Amino acid sequence: MTHFQINPELYERERIVLEFIKKYPDVHHNSLLKMIVPKYMAKTTFEKTRDSLFKKELISVKKQGNMKIYVSTFNYEQKSLQHFERLTNTSFHNLKNYIKKLETDYRHKAIIEKISIANSLLKNIIQTDTGFTILDSLKNPKRMLYHDEHLTIQQLIDETFKIIYSDKDYETIYPTVMGNLWNIMPRDYQDPS
Repeated sequence: MTHFQINPELYERERIVLEFIKKYPDVHHNSLLKMIVPKYMAKTTFEKTRDSLFKKELISVKKQGNMKIYVSTFNYEQKSLQHFERLTNTSFHNLKNYIKKLETDYRHKAIIEKISIANSLLKNIIQTDTGFTILDSLKNPKRMLYHDEHLTIQQLIDETFKIIYSDKDYETIYPTVMGNLWNIMPRDYQDPS
């Protein structure tokens, strides 16, 4: 389990834009912009928020003449799950390819770069495993659908540590990487309310 950084401002902005789109389903882009900007957010913030909602496939555009009207994406639960699955699988395959290449490149890097690479790599591996765990839970909580992927992730973690162990700078790199892992490990859970 990873320790996620939550950005409440982003979620609040997305919530505002989604609420306006649902409340005013026939309002075109410029009218929606006037309702939201500047009361709730700046114009560029609105555009970034809208783009984020597009990227997550939570909204889409319906053309009416030369006007753009934003609508909630039909069946967005399924589409967002597909998007989440696509991102997780892409990350998984990219990590596998990166680690293969890293075996030869790692030893030629500066110590600070080795530490940065190892920390980033382990964080991404753990986040990808979390992605598969979420997909397992949402698709079928009684079965592990991504068993092979979870097993491969264990092997990727092992390979990453083998690269660290075999490096000439191991005694400097290992404690720093382990210290960083402590930062992403779950703490005692406390009710946020």
